[in-house]
This record gives sequence, structure tokens and C-alpha cells, in this order.
Amino acid sequence: MGRKRNPWSIGMLTLFPEMFPGPLGFSLAGRALDEKLWDLNIYDIRRFCEKSAEVDSSPFGGGNGMVMRADVIDRVLSTVTQDPNYAQLPVVYMTPRGTPLTQEKVKIFSQGDGAIILCGRYEGVDERAVAEWGMEEISVGDYVLSGGEPAAISFVDACVRLLPGVVGKEESLEDESFEEGLLEYPHYTRPRIWKHREVPEVLVSGHHKNVKSWRLAEAERITRARRPDLWDIYMSKQN
Repeated sequence: MGRKRNPWSIGMLTLFPEMFPGPLGFSLAGRALDEKLWDLNIYDIRRFCEKSAEVDSSPFGGGNGMVMRADVIDRVLSTVTQDPNYAQLPVVYMTPRGTPLTQEKVKIFSQGDGAIILCGRYEGVDERAVAEWGMEEISVGDYVLSGGEPAAISFVDACVRLLPGVVGKEESLEDESFEEGLLEYPHYTRPRIWKHREVPEVLVSGHHKNVKSWRLAEAERITRARRPDLWDIYMSKQN
């Protein structure tokens, strides 16, 4: 998925278009949007319903809730992909049952041309639409949201900040959580003493090698304590 064009593009399929750009219109993502380092097109799914038709319907087999209809989703995607800028983009479906969103996956998407993102609602999307369009199902965590929009915002924000020109210093990205398979080390700034708590002496020593060693040790300590799953992966790569 190498860079073929600029800007990086997102086609957002949602029942609540007013939720966008939302947080994506501020800070790094917002500035990058203004500078056309990426673009965002919103598609209101309800506008693709036929007359008197609904976006959702009750599930076959019974059960609570409603399911987003395959024919409606197909109509939206068929229209969106007529645009050459979106024709070859992967279709992502934000859903709790998807594979976890990781920093590695974010890197892959940020190095591509963008994505078409389907924000699910209700009990989800008719499985036939998912299969027909070969959607990649992605989850932002083991919990349930009211819809896919907040998850989509997280996904896009994580990708945008890795685009060239969005974050000023490349080295600041290299030190972040997950870049080396570890959580990030603690940070300190002025004042040096605050409420009887002092900044670790090594950080004001001026000895860069010792600082680097301390930061690695702290990242390892925190990861081992808080994310044993990541720690096991990290340790397997050290052998």
C-alpha cells in the first residue's frame, strides 16, 4: 500500500454526519486538514435509502435491536467508489468484533491512500454487505460504543498524525508508546521540585546515555506491570 497520491483520503459513511469532523477539526488533525495533507468526505447513509425504505430492519431469527440493511450500504458504497479517488481504497467497518487496532495497523493505513469507513449503528450491519465488499473489521477496544463514529475518529486521528508533515519532529514519533512494543516512559518538566516530589536525578544529569538507559528501563517496567500481553511479545522479540 505505497503512497500513490496526495492527499490521504477518508470517505466516512455515517448516520450522523454532524458528528464530523468533530475532534478531527482541531489540533494536529485539524491543521493538517486545513493544509490539505488529508481530506475528509462525509456520506449520510440515510440519503441513499429508496423512497419509504428504512436504513435498518429487524433481524431474521428474532432478537433485540435492528440491523443496518445490506442493500442500503451497498448503494452507498457503489456511489462512493465511482469516484476514482475512492475506487481502490479499502473499506473499513468499525465494530467491536473486529481485529484490534494496533500501532502497526495504523502505520500500514497511514502509508496507503486512505480508507472508506463504515460507522455501524444499532446491532450492526447485515453480514452480506460485509462479505460483498470485503470489509476489514476493526475494533478500538473490548467495549461497546453507541456507534462506530467515536471509533472512526480514533482510527483516523491515529493515522493522520503519522502522515508526512503532520508532526514536526520525526523523532518524537519514534519515542511514543507502542513504537518499540513498549508503553512510553514517564515525562517530567519544570518545576524541578513540586509538592516535595523531585524530578529523577538522571534526567537533569546531562548524561544522554544514562537518560536513554533510564527511559528504556522505565518503559520496560511500566509495560511489564500494566500490559503483560505486550511484555510477552516484546520479550519474544529480544531472543
